[in-house]
Amino acid sequence: YVPPQIRKALINKETLDEKKREELGRLKKMVNGLINRLSEPNLSSISGQMEELYMANSRKDMNDTLTDILMSACVTAVAMPARLLMEHVLLVSILHHNVGIEVGAHFLEAVVKKFDELCKSDAEGKECENLLALIAHLYNFHVVHCLLIFDILKKLVSTFTEKEIELILFLLKNVGFSLRKDDALALKEVITDAQRKASTAEKKFQDQTRVRFMLETMLALRNNDMRKIPGYDPEPVERLRKLQRALVHSSGSGKDTQLRVSLESLLSADQAGRWWIVGSSWSGAPMISDTKSQAQQKLHVGKVSSKLMELAHKLRMNTDIRRSIFCVLMTSEDYMDAFEKLLK
Repeated sequence: YVPPQIRKALINKETLDEKKREELGRLKKMVNGLINRLSEPNLSSISGQMEELYMANSRKDMNDTLTDILMSACVTAVAMPARLLMEHVLLVSILHHNVGIEVGAHFLEAVVKKFDELCKSDAEGKECENLLALIAHLYNFHVVHCLLIFDILKKLVSTFTEKEIELILFLLKNVGFSLRKDDALALKEVITDAQRKASTAEKKFQDQTRVRFMLETMLALRNNDMRKIPGYDPEPVERLRKLQRALVHSSGSGKDTQLRVSLESLLSADQAGRWWIVGSSWSGAPMISDTKSQAQQKLHVGKVSSKLMELAHKLRMNTDIRRSIFCVLMTSEDYMDAFEKLLK
């Protein structure tokens, strides 16, 4: 027997879920229609309509819907045209600057996780290249900082199989000169690591030409010689960057909205929270789950006198960390001593 009150609540829940599903279906149709029509000439009107949809619907629903549609449109088993990928990422970039950084952050996280997953599995298709192109263009259009690109390069260099060499070449061709401009020293380190790996792994590869070509490309990058890289054309990216500057409303369209986030942080976002999005630095799972650190905190508090603990209790210092800070401030000799103890 289900009491009438609970029965009514269950019926309401079912109708609410049905209503939500219908709304999401309608939203997906609208976003899909806009993405299907996306091209360079109508980017202005489509980004405007997308902004209106963001204002009219919940951010979470919009982020999920947009990311799903873009992923299914751009991540296929065949290599996608570079221009199409650029236009899709440019739309994300405009929304990232005009609506809020959580738009770009949500899309970036989904792309990086999918890329990591496919790198671990031996997928035969071109999905990895398409995902890497999306990450490269997110960097080109100032959504993400070069820190992530260097992390990916280091990861690829450390594995160094034929598939990874292909991906390193692909990435360097797309963003190599921008990386050189942003952090020449880090790029030099990556090149040195790759040269070391290539010299030790020479016997491993039957086809040496790919490795040789990669080293030549790296040398051309280091010497800032664009002519040595076949098929390198910075013109399309520059043209779309100009369009981006025209379509971004805020004055903060430059590098201050770039997400300075590492590969490790993105991959462990579900456990450790998303510190790069305001208000999302802690997501359910306790971030300080390390028992050692908790024991240290308690131990530190235990050293002080019971009188001080009583005072802390009276002043409503109701957590270990608050009591620790209070005791540090009360027992320190001077400001330098307090600073040292707080750091510990």
